[in-house]
Amino acid sequence: MARRWHWGAAAGAALAVAFVLNLAAPGSGSAASEATGPVLRETTKFLLEGELEQGGWIRGQAPLRTVRLQFGNRLLELDQDRRFFAAFDRDAGPSAELIATLSDGSAIAAPLTIKPRAWNIERVNIARRSGGMSDAFWQRRKPELDRINAARSVDADSRGWAQDFIWPVTGRISGRFGSQRIYRGEPGSYHSGMDIATGASGTPFVAPADGVVTLAATGFSLEGGLLIIDHGNGLNSAFLHLSKIAVSEGERVRQGQYVGNIGATGRATGPHLHWSMKWRDARVDPLLFTGPMR
Repeated sequence: MARRWHWGAAAGAALAVAFVLNLAAPGSGSAASEATGPVLRETTKFLLEGELEQGGWIRGQAPLRTVRLQFGNRLLELDQDRRFFAAFDRDAGPSAELIATLSDGSAIAAPLTIKPRAWNIERVNIARRSGGMSDAFWQRRKPELDRINAARSVDADSRGWAQDFIWPVTGRISGRFGSQRIYRGEPGSYHSGMDIATGASGTPFVAPADGVVTLAATGFSLEGGLLIIDHGNGLNSAFLHLSKIAVSEGERVRQGQYVGNIGATGRATGPHLHWSMKWRDARVDPLLFTGPMR
C-alpha cells in the first residue's frame, strides 16, 4: 500500500497514502498562515499518493484548469481527469517539484522531499575487472540492447500505471533493488531489479498490472527469456531468465493474467524471477509498488 502524508509541519516525511497539497496560487494568501485570507479553492489543490523516497513513485490529480504539468525538467502527461504518474530514480536527489500551469497563466508549485535509502552496499577488497565487452560479444549484444531500448521507449495505451500492483509470484527475495558492490573504492553497477526465488524452474508468474507486451524474446545473452510489459504513462516492467513466455508482442494483458514461467536462462545461477521496473529513464523499486509479500 502506498504511504500517505498530510502536508503540514511534517511535510515530505515518510509518515503513513494520499496526501493533499493545499497550495495557494500567487497572491492568493494561505489559509494556514493567514486567517483572514480567502478559502482555498479546488483549483489550488494537488491530490497525491505514493512513496516519496529514492526508487519510489507518485501519482495523483493536478488542480482544476491545469493545462501543463512539469516535474523537474520533464512535462508529465495528464489524462482527461488530470491524473498523472511520476517516479524517482534510485539515485534521485533530496527534493523534487511539481509545477502546474493553469489556464489563466498562473502557476502552482508543489515541493516534494525525497527520502534517501540505506542501500545494501558490500565493500570488497578486490579490484574490479577491467576491460569492456569483446568485439565478438558486442556484435551479439548490441542488437539485443536495441530491442530492449525500443521496447522500453513505447508509450502504450494502458492504465496499468493507475492500478495497485500485485506480486507476479511469491517466493524468497534473493536479490534486492539498489544493492551494490564497491571494489576497492570503485563502485560496480547496482542491482536494477528484485530477484524472487521459487526453488524450481517452470513456476508460473502473472502480470503485476495491466499492460501491453512490447518485447517477448528468448535466447538473449544476459537476460535469457525476456518479457517486457508496458503499463502506460512511461512505466514498464521487465522479467528476466524465463523458461517460457506465454504471451506475444503487441498482446494486451490484464493484471493477474498468466504470462510465463520462471527459469534460469541467460546469465543466472539458479531459477528465479528478476523483475525490474523503469519510468522513462528512472529505475524504480518494484517493492515500493507492491508492499510486503503476503
